[in-house]
Amino acid sequence: MRNKNRLILIGCISLLTLTNSFAQSGKSDRERISINEDWSFFKYESAAKADKLIYDVRPEITDNTENKVADAKPTEAVEVEAKQEVLKPWILPSGNDFINDPAKRHVRPEGNPGGDFPFVQSNFDDNSWEKVNLPHDWAIKGPFQKGWNSEVGGGMGRLPVNGVAWYRKKLDIPASDAGKSIFLDIDGAMSYAIVWLNGQLVGGWPYGYNSFRLDLTSFIKYGGENQLAIRIDNPNHSARWYPGAGLYRNVWLTKTNPVHVGQWGTYVATKNILKESATIHLAVSIENKTKADATVEVSTSVYALDGKGNKTGKSIVSFASLKSKVVADGSAKLENSVTIKNPRLWGPPPTQQPNLYVAVTTLTQNGKAIDQYETRFGIRSVEFNPDKGIFVNGEPIKIQGVNQHHDLGALGAAFNTRAAERQLEILREMGCNAIRMAHNPPAPELLELTDRMGFLVIDEIFDSWERKKTPHDFHLIFPDWSEADTRAFIRRDRNSPSVIMWSFGNEVGEQYTGDEGAAVAKRLYDFVKEEDPTRPTTLAMNFAKSDMPLPQVPDVIGLNYQGEGIRQDPEFEGTERIRTAPQYDAFHAKFPTKVIFSAETASAFSSRGIYLFPVTKANSSPTRDGRGGDSKICQVSSYELYAVDFGSSADKVFSSLDRHPFVAGEFVWNGFDYIGEPTPYYEARSSYSGMIDLAGFKKDRFFLYQSRWRPELPMVHILPHWNWAERVGEVTPVHVFTSGDEAELFLNGKSQGKKKKGEYEYRLRWDDITYEPGELKVVAYKNGAKWAEEVVKTTGEASQLQATADRSQIDADGKDLAFITVKITDKDGLMVPRSNNRIEFSIEGPGEIVATDNGDSYNLESFASHQRAAFNGMALVIVRSKKDKSEKITVTAKSSGLKEVKVEIQSK
Repeated sequence: MRNKNRLILIGCISLLTLTNSFAQSGKSDRERISINEDWSFFKYESAAKADKLIYDVRPEITDNTENKVADAKPTEAVEVEAKQEVLKPWILPSGNDFINDPAKRHVRPEGNPGGDFPFVQSNFDDNSWEKVNLPHDWAIKGPFQKGWNSEVGGGMGRLPVNGVAWYRKKLDIPASDAGKSIFLDIDGAMSYAIVWLNGQLVGGWPYGYNSFRLDLTSFIKYGGENQLAIRIDNPNHSARWYPGAGLYRNVWLTKTNPVHVGQWGTYVATKNILKESATIHLAVSIENKTKADATVEVSTSVYALDGKGNKTGKSIVSFASLKSKVVADGSAKLENSVTIKNPRLWGPPPTQQPNLYVAVTTLTQNGKAIDQYETRFGIRSVEFNPDKGIFVNGEPIKIQGVNQHHDLGALGAAFNTRAAERQLEILREMGCNAIRMAHNPPAPELLELTDRMGFLVIDEIFDSWERKKTPHDFHLIFPDWSEADTRAFIRRDRNSPSVIMWSFGNEVGEQYTGDEGAAVAKRLYDFVKEEDPTRPTTLAMNFAKSDMPLPQVPDVIGLNYQGEGIRQDPEFEGTERIRTAPQYDAFHAKFPTKVIFSAETASAFSSRGIYLFPVTKANSSPTRDGRGGDSKICQVSSYELYAVDFGSSADKVFSSLDRHPFVAGEFVWNGFDYIGEPTPYYEARSSYSGMIDLAGFKKDRFFLYQSRWRPELPMVHILPHWNWAERVGEVTPVHVFTSGDEAELFLNGKSQGKKKKGEYEYRLRWDDITYEPGELKVVAYKNGAKWAEEVVKTTGEASQLQATADRSQIDADGKDLAFITVKITDKDGLMVPRSNNRIEFSIEGPGEIVATDNGDSYNLESFASHQRAAFNGMALVIVRSKKDKSEKITVTAKSSGLKEVKVEIQSK
């Protein structure tokens, strides 16, 4: 909905949820059953030894160079002719429900490829296979692969993600289920998943990030065991970052009446939102899997939810019941509206609250409830004003966002709700209010968290379209699957109130192909709008300029690094790389009715606790040896002034945003370090660009963003540490980040002067301090009054370990986690900032150590190790509860020559 002045998004909306509570109460035939436990897993030693049950042939890799500049130009796809049988014709029909034109849907050929393969047979003995629970990432335990000639390089995290593997599980389907529809729901499988049941090829889904459903009904043997077998094929050189591997998200068995609400079959939108009332519009899609027409009645009631997602009291409002005839083997869609009085609006904290509702839809046939389906949603209005930015429920909200890849650090890609929640909690502490899902659909539970916690979200799909960035990325399947993938992505997530925009491409190669590329964009744009006309669309563009065809397609302009300019330093003149003058004004002039925001800013680098000298006098510098970087140790200075060549420091970005107040805000690259893409040092395992390291420890940059994003918080932060025995008498710059406007620095009680932030200045610098051991103290002021202070001291020798858990109690569900931070301190409890002592972890009680880390991007010790050297004074151990065991868990950390420490956690 656009007009000359603004784009307004009015609406709901939250992740739909299927429940089995009604089945248990006898009110519905629907059950949703987790089948995450007790799988058998096998991975081939190499691709050469794998079976030939492939989805499709892939091009031969002639250039496996991976440490390319991240904004390298994508290239054309390579045509490959299949010279063996491939399973693609049997898999393509799995996407038919998401192809609107019946003439373009795929017809399954005759035959049953793989039906005689041993792994799909019920009588195959898999007792020697590894026993695993899902979500499962087969690669995360490593080992890391070292050196330039490793099979998997730094780009994909140096972990064994590549290869072919199988998962097998017995399903007990009782005779009482005969006559029901039974579906396999997979939230994410990386990648090229192909499924057999009882030796019969069911279907599959190639794109590793989308959730998908397969209908098992016609393949099931009722009243006994059914053998489920899933083949996963994860190619090397398929991503620019760590993709994870295997069945890395939750897997479900969904049982319904043959007449039921369809997959992701409700769509809630709200409009006419006032303080006194709001209109809720509900569309319900019904499927009839029988051979006879069915007449059903649809009724829906709305309930308020509390902060834990539980219903509060009686229904607030109910929709009028509607009747519909659903033809045999067909579907029907019913739409209805209702007005809710005094709506509790969903909005981002701290000024608003993320209030949620649930719509409970009941299907009745012949007076009997046959299905009941829940849809969580929120009521909010989002206005996109091209001159003033984004308004949520009438309040201007500046986007203070970060980009997040999908891995969870040392846990890999295997989704865990608590690990994701911890990341969001740390980001919120920094002042972050928005997440861009880079560059693919997230786990559905992550959107449940952003809904509940009140983060704004850009939901994104596709890092590549028809042109490739890596030889085996998803450009290989884009022509066949782009419609199904796009529609499935939207349908799953369009009820989430946290999602305020859809992004359907990141830095795609079609930026370079003019009208041809814009035509691809328009095709995807239309898919998105047909599925959800209420939200605006965007593309993340690092090359396309305002006079090119591509930016004309999306509703909102998303710029990657172009706002502040790309490679404008004189040293880049004459190079072949992208060089772009600052673009905010040019886009604003060309598209005066479109909101502009930065989908990616900064891409600054740092290694927590590493400080390299000399320190640049500039406010932003590329990273080189002697200029913030050290390629011998693969570390980058934490003075937070250094960035990738096409990026900028936070200081430079802040200045550009402040000079262009019409820009709606930014998504920083990135929130947490992530596995893979370790620019600038591809010998490493993980990135350097996060404000928070891979272990979840705050870098100095965290406090620079906090000083800007939380101006009401009294805070001040000094860097560097003050343990520099080798620098006595040498100039050692001291920088201060504060939400105040001025500060005074003291060294051993002597004032080093008071400094005040100037216009477009975001840190205070004392660049001429001569190092002497002792105490640094800073006192910050705001509007002339004392605001905050901090002290940094030269420490004594390392003498003991200290440890703290993020929570003292965790659930005994076999999933919940405790994150324990261990610090090396002196006798006075001060962390010794350059200590790298080796620490050994052990555990007693009903828990297990699942991973350790230290945040060092260059550390290639397995995450599964129970020993780990600290990195600049800190290490992390992650503990998981054991199921149904309510006892005390004790974790012990030991290090030679240091006093050990114990941490107790209650599992309940």
